[in-house]
Amino acid sequence: MLKFFKNSAVASFITLIVILAISGGFYYIGYKQGIEHPKITIVKGLANLKEGKEESVDFKLFWDAWNILKEKYVDADKLDNQNLVYGAISGMFGATGDPYSVFMPPTEAKSFAQEVSGEFGGIGAELGIRQNQLIIIAPLKGTPAERAGIQAGDKIVKIYDEFTAGITVEEAVNKIRGEKGTKVTLTIVRDGWEEAKEYTITREIIQIPTLDWKIINSQGKEDSEGKILYVQLYNFYERAPFQFYQMVLQAAFKNPDGMVLDLRNNPGGYLDAAVDIANWFFKKNSLVVSEKFRSGETTQLKTSIEGIFKEFPVVVLINQGSASASEILAGALRDNSGIKLVGEKSFGKGSVQEVADFGDGALAKITIAHWLTPNGLVIEKNGLVPDFPIEITDKDKKENIDSQLNKALEILKTEINS
Repeated sequence: MLKFFKNSAVASFITLIVILAISGGFYYIGYKQGIEHPKITIVKGLANLKEGKEESVDFKLFWDAWNILKEKYVDADKLDNQNLVYGAISGMFGATGDPYSVFMPPTEAKSFAQEVSGEFGGIGAELGIRQNQLIIIAPLKGTPAERAGIQAGDKIVKIYDEFTAGITVEEAVNKIRGEKGTKVTLTIVRDGWEEAKEYTITREIIQIPTLDWKIINSQGKEDSEGKILYVQLYNFYERAPFQFYQMVLQAAFKNPDGMVLDLRNNPGGYLDAAVDIANWFFKKNSLVVSEKFRSGETTQLKTSIEGIFKEFPVVVLINQGSASASEILAGALRDNSGIKLVGEKSFGKGSVQEVADFGDGALAKITIAHWLTPNGLVIEKNGLVPDFPIEITDKDKKENIDSQLNKALEILKTEINS
């Protein structure tokens, strides 16, 4: 297997780094512009309904309900008409039964924008819905949730004294977030527990970390003389591609022999970010992921460059907190390059959401397709089963042993020496 670079090729590699620095800068500017200035679509109302199933829908029922509410409701004079419209639209999205297709009034949309930009007030945990149950996809590194002992896969059955049955992710987020220094109480159920436990967590301003890296030795310890590049990617938000690019520039001069890519508790983010990072690992025009739409049409997303890690020994760590874009990258690495996955089965969030901007501050996320790995595996509800299933036990946690990382290093050593 090829090393990161060979001593005889230092000059040419430095030239490549300079080219990457220039081209990567232009890429990042364009990428950031796309995030900050998305296409705006304005929905003009029911009068635009045209041919199709919509004609058979009796919207008179909606207006009858509207009028009865306005005429009979005891506090009708306190109702806000725009909020009634927002509520009706939210109900329409909820009727799909898809937890990822949601309407967000302006206040919720603002929280969503803060989350993907990387800073907000709360406890620092990515939430999701599985089998109609609100769960923790992953606690974020260094946050109140992580410090309190919240774990990926925990079920939130109550927020304060309110049960979470039927709640949407966005509604839960609004209840859990709040001003710095205030507290929120969550009632948690965890597999293996006999009864629920309450966690009272103090909110902080959450700055989402994106990427950490270091050089480690074969025992997993940080070591400037080590030969293993350990990269922990926490999400695929807007900063991820550029920070990964910066990591490559710096790590290149350490001349590592192999990489452990840690995607544990990475809840995902932007699809474009996953594809961009995949560029580093494959040949040009390699399939990263396919999107299958309702029409049956499939769109293939492929790499656009020759990746410098395409023949580099890599092992990937995943767990049940690895979701969405994490599963795309991990699935592509295994399908295309035979890279081994170590850890626990991933979350299984493999649907594509398009964000619609309604122009008044409200947003909607709409599921428009499902993701398939290069070999055709449907990620949604299935997840990725690791090649080497390793569970971190309570004993491991008490003794500060990362058995998953240890297994990854064992496999990587074999890869490097083969």
